[in-house]
Amino acid sequence: MNRKQYRLIGSCFFLVFSLLLIVGCSENTKPTSKTENKKDETVEKSEKSDIPEAPRDLDSMILQEPGLLVKEHIDSNLEVIYGWNMNKYYDFIDETFEPIVEKEIKTYFKKKNDLSSDKIYDYLVYQLASGQYQSYYEKLTTFEHGHKMPELPSGEDEIETAKKQKTNVVILMDASGSMKAEVSGGVKMELAKETIKKFTSELPEDAKVSLLAYGHVGTGSDADKSKSCKAIDDVYPLSPYDSESFNKAMDSFKASGWTPLAGAIEKANELLSSYNKQEYKNIVYIVSDGIETCDGDPIQAAKKLNESNIEAKVNIIGFDVDDKGQKQLKQVAEAGDGEYATVRDKSDLEDLVLKKWKPSIGQIFSTQGVLLHEVVDQKERLNDLYLPLYNASEREENRIVSAVYFLQDNEQISREAGEQIMAQAKEMHKVRHEHFKEIRDKKEAEAQQARDEIDAKVQAWKDKWRKELEKQ
Repeated sequence: MNRKQYRLIGSCFFLVFSLLLIVGCSENTKPTSKTENKKDETVEKSEKSDIPEAPRDLDSMILQEPGLLVKEHIDSNLEVIYGWNMNKYYDFIDETFEPIVEKEIKTYFKKKNDLSSDKIYDYLVYQLASGQYQSYYEKLTTFEHGHKMPELPSGEDEIETAKKQKTNVVILMDASGSMKAEVSGGVKMELAKETIKKFTSELPEDAKVSLLAYGHVGTGSDADKSKSCKAIDDVYPLSPYDSESFNKAMDSFKASGWTPLAGAIEKANELLSSYNKQEYKNIVYIVSDGIETCDGDPIQAAKKLNESNIEAKVNIIGFDVDDKGQKQLKQVAEAGDGEYATVRDKSDLEDLVLKKWKPSIGQIFSTQGVLLHEVVDQKERLNDLYLPLYNASEREENRIVSAVYFLQDNEQISREAGEQIMAQAKEMHKVRHEHFKEIRDKKEAEAQQARDEIDAKVQAWKDKWRKELEKQ
């Protein structure tokens, strides 16, 4: 077998291996010792070698710097490229890198024709080592799967309370002039309206809903600030949801003026004042793209609303908000014992509103465990750390083996020495690969365990809710 055939077999194996790894749906830690690469400062008289000793343990190999030729000629991204683009690496090796290597080592071994196999291996690593292990390795060992438990009500008291309480949903729609701006997917005002229409259409049948528009009067100029700040209209009074009437109310206003956020929250407080927390679950949802501009105090208004007898929660979505706006809106949500989230485009808005802003009873039919796209994302992120490590290790071995074949073909080293060097290179690749794979398998097992636990808890929650609903 020549060096070209050896490398071709290796690359074909890896392509099949990586495809299976990506499509598919042992505890270990970092090496315990921290042996650093040591340079051989002793110049042996018989060999006159100034080449540092190559790493022969896992710790040192992970910390190994790139070989001189690799560092000078191979781009670090190209070194670890995988998938369908991996031929870019091999084309570069064939057309550009191998001629450089052959010229270098041929010249070197004309002068160094009496080196031991260990010294030859040291030299080849010195020139051809990958040096790409450390950063990917650290990220692999600290990899987090990212699977999270969805929000679920827990305990009999919460279930019984949710059953007995009636739900009031008040939506405060920011219609200030800045909502006319465009984001990915369309105009903010139109996207918000479209999404809220979908949201309200999926509320539980016994829920009542109200829509308040604010900032929809005036032009945003100083001259009409007072008029704009006072315009907070209950365009859909609190009542059972009727799609035709609600959609008509939603289409009755446009983005226009200033932002009386505090006034809108105070209006919601007035609207809900007769619905006590013992009998009603009161929720206020706000969609806004900026801070209060009408000199009110939305933080205090939200706190007052939440601490009143109605105990309404104030949840806010900041739609394409700058840092200053995010800070204030988050404080308003916290004061109202609610949640704040930022969205940037149509997709984010729909995901947050349609999946999260539903009263608990409505969630039973939509709440899922770990979704398929989340599993795919976790696997891809893990492979994006593991596969570069595998590639770097295999390609370092291949470069050394290819160099050995060249030296043997040119009779600059003996067949026996060449076999010893290749065996050493293969053994070092095996040590690295088995360790990287063990960590990858451990991380995948942790992710699978998290998925199983989340799915089981979500299913138990759904089963419990179904039984409760069947009793009604």
